[in-house]
Amino acid sequence: MLDNCKIIDLPKYTDPRGNLSVIEGNNHIPFDIKRVYYLYDVPGGSMRAGHGHIELQQIIIAMSGSFDVIVDDGYSRKKIHMNRSYYGLYVPKMMWREIENFSSGAVCLVLASTVYNPDDYFHDYSEFVEMVKQGI
Repeated sequence: MLDNCKIIDLPKYTDPRGNLSVIEGNNHIPFDIKRVYYLYDVPGGSMRAGHGHIELQQIIIAMSGSFDVIVDDGYSRKKIHMNRSYYGLYVPKMMWREIENFSSGAVCLVLASTVYNPDDYFHDYSEFVEMVKQGI
């Protein structure tokens, strides 16, 4: 299941005036975009996320600076370093995620497949693992 978390190369149009990237839902990424949010001014040493989702899918992009995303499918974990604004990390449903090691001035953009729903979250890692093992 961890193999489903993958870097998506976003279109990058180079121009002497600056680069441009485009993201279209169900074209460049595998879902319609229902919500967009971003993390910024994250204090050094802080960790964000630390939860899983039942249905939500995400694309995580380092718009500025860098950070590490740890994804966990309940069986194993991997860390992905994000530092390019034309790379999006696809995180499917039923995946635990943590974001750490933010550089100074980092901005983390998240494209989400659903609107905010508090019932879609796992906040307890052991509960998440239990549901994964039950095949939920």
